Amino acid sequence: MAAVTPQAHLGQEVGQLLIEHILHRKGADVVTVDSQATVADAVALLREHNVGALVVTAAEDDAPVAGILSERDVVRALGDTSGPGAGDPLEQPVSALMSTDLTTCTSGDSVDHVMRLMTDRRIRHIPVLDGDSLGGIVSIGDVVKSRIDELETETSTLHDYISSGR
Repeated sequence: MAAVTPQAHLGQEVGQLLIEHILHRKGADVVTVDSQATVADAVALLREHNVGALVVTAAEDDAPVAGILSERDVVRALGDTSGPGAGDPLEQPVSALMSTDLTTCTSGDSVDHVMRLMTDRRIRHIPVLDGDSLGGIVSIGDVVKSRIDELETETSTLHDYISSGR
């Protein structure tokens, strides 16, 4: 698992929005699935919770995250009829499809930094790890919404300033 080092206090601009702000607004709840559950069970969780990815845990592992399973992983497996075990991918364990080369962040990382990671690595979900605990998950939708909110606030502030005649 490739962990991203915290960016807090390392050249970060004052007032820059942090991942902790997103988690405070959206909550830190994370939908997880055991690595030995079937992909069909995982798909049911994706649908039930209306999320695009699940954090995968492993009971026998001390790490808070064993991997991540996204809708994209499931769709690719459904489309690959020649892969290993070429049986029904929905009956395979989640561990057979999950991504284990993870990018993670901390709650102290900047939203801009995490947005760049998502863009550069072409990923849509990043688990938030603070020490040895899973603190949440951030999606591309979360970071885009935070950026839009930030721009709207800035625009409103500038409009008020210009309207005041200063």
